[in-house]
Amino acid sequence: IRDEECGYNKNLFCIPKHYEEDLERVFIPHGLILDRTERLARDIMQDMGSHHIVALCVLKGGYKFFADLLDHIKALNQNGDKSVPITVDFVRIKSFS
Repeated sequence: IRDEECGYNKNLFCIPKHYEEDLERVFIPHGLILDRTERLARDIMQDMGSHHIVALCVLKGGYKFFADLLDHIKALNQNGDKSVPITVDFVRIKSFS
């Protein structure tokens, strides 16, 4: 996102009441995030071919994105010509620095 990006008016979105006073604008709409997540899943499936996928989620902040990404990967896996084995694991990190 560029510094001069003004985002979208928050009135274009359904904002939970408890966030209404804290938000001024929306910079990345949820639908765009979902679209990019689905695209990433397609890229992963294409790049991995028939190789076993090991998915590792860094808790806590990454869980929602990880779950959405895995949902897309699983859907592609079920609807595709081949089934690729997927192993899922979780790690917790105290500090990122």
